Amino acid sequence: QIAVAVNSSVMLTWAPGKTRHSIPHISHGEGVYLYDTDGKQYLDWTSQAVCCNMGYDLPPEVIEAVTEQMKSLPFVYGGLGMAEIRARLAQLIGEILPGDLRGVVFPSSGSEANEAAIMCARRYTGKFKVINWYRGYHGGTANSAQATGDFRRWFGGDTVPGFVKAFNPTPIFWDVAGNTEGEKCQMALNMLEEQILNEGPDTVAMVQFESIVGAGGVLIPPKGYMAGVRAICDKYDILLHCDEVMVGFGRTGEMFGFQNFEGVMPDIVTSAKGLTSASLPLSMMAVRAHLMEAFDHMPLGWGSTYQAHPVAMAAAYENVKYMIKNDIVGHVKKLAPTLENGLREIAENHPSVKQYRAIGMFGCLDVQSPNGENPQLQHLPFDKAFGEYKKAYSNVGLMGLIRPPLLHVAPPLIINENELLDGLERQDIALHTLDEALGF
Repeated sequence: QIAVAVNSSVMLTWAPGKTRHSIPHISHGEGVYLYDTDGKQYLDWTSQAVCCNMGYDLPPEVIEAVTEQMKSLPFVYGGLGMAEIRARLAQLIGEILPGDLRGVVFPSSGSEANEAAIMCARRYTGKFKVINWYRGYHGGTANSAQATGDFRRWFGGDTVPGFVKAFNPTPIFWDVAGNTEGEKCQMALNMLEEQILNEGPDTVAMVQFESIVGAGGVLIPPKGYMAGVRAICDKYDILLHCDEVMVGFGRTGEMFGFQNFEGVMPDIVTSAKGLTSASLPLSMMAVRAHLMEAFDHMPLGWGSTYQAHPVAMAAAYENVKYMIKNDIVGHVKKLAPTLENGLREIAENHPSVKQYRAIGMFGCLDVQSPNGENPQLQHLPFDKAFGEYKKAYSNVGLMGLIRPPLLHVAPPLIINENELLDGLERQDIALHTLDEALGF
């Protein structure tokens, strides 16, 4: 009956609909593992969409809080009434964010949070343009999709005005000029500043970057780059927005990804996935005090029915408290060298792996062809080699997003060392199939 229902009624989103026939039917999860209806166990190797940070045994406090909230006040529209949990969660977020980042709204998704950030910047500054990186991802709704710098932007026709793309300081097919990393970093900053000057600083409302680009390959800005972006924004009276939808709430070994970079205080921060560890849909946009005060006298200009949903906020409140009480960020920081060393060994042992990047519990392997070139662009369907790899990946009991030529590693943050080492071994075994399939 389930198969019939899937065939007749289920549609997919980012993948062609026919792939619904080949994805496993998942019955339950335990710890860092998922199980299908045939009883097969899978190690969740990317926290699904880099969101199931607490794995599949939710803290009892989360379940109890959600149950009690559903009993007492399942919903109140954010503009008509103030739920106690909204005040408590907003205060908690303001306490864990650095500086004067304290004004918070709670949309339902990362895409919605970034829509709110774009509207906030435009309304506050009176300017219209938003600068984003190529290869970044900000969501699937109109403005957030146009802010996106990968192929998913094309689906909507690439026609929404007001968005300007800048090159990420870690390009794919060329290198930034310079003899040292410091010189390369400065050249990348010079490129960004010249672009702002040619666009007209008085027309640019915001620079909106992922603190660490996630889906585009775990791209970690070089030392000094993000501080340099902050300085450029200050120089030209432009807001800085750090999109933390994927890396916020501990993924990188800091509570927020931008905290890995000295001298960076964004004006706006958004996050989502780790806020509830995907147990319920919720996101956040936080702004600094001067922005919050400005909107005391005018509406933000963005909203939705389910903004500040009490039940989702109850899940988030207890999830974040659990993270703090159990030092999940410290756990990630402690395990980070194990992931880094494992990915380094894999890169050294497999000719199909050109290089790797890792920070906290977030890593990526870049795949290459025997001639050293990129074997597949992201917007193309899986070719034969990656089709074989996907089978091997599943056969060794891994489940996760595969985005050729990028192979992400982002297990739940509660993974222990033995489970992490087991996952790395499974990854190593699957890559032998890719080596052979690519012709090495």
